[in-house]
Amino acid sequence: MGRVKRKIAMAAAEARIAPPPPAECALCGRLFGARVEWHHVVPKSKGGTQTAPVHPICHRAIHAAADNNTLARLADLEAVRALPAMSRFLRWIANKPPDFHAPTRRPR
Repeated sequence: MGRVKRKIAMAAAEARIAPPPPAECALCGRLFGARVEWHHVVPKSKGGTQTAPVHPICHRAIHAAADNNTLARLADLEAVRALPAMSRFLRWIANKPPDFHAPTRRPR
């Protein structure tokens, strides 16, 4: 392979590299560990396209606290944080390590 072709191949490979993941969770503000999930602020089934990076446990807590209709109506993570179940969750999760995981329970 010639030098020009090698430079073109290297430039193409660099362009395909994904940007680094964000440093902190959009919901709880803690630093990320090994896993990042992307939450649709307005559910895809309701026409949402905007996503936010969250911990897996935070993502499960969001969906345990509110159904898709409620998430579509709120349409904002600040409003989701204000839900009573989420405010309790956020106080509880605040001092946990980044890769902390626990089963998520739905309210009865």
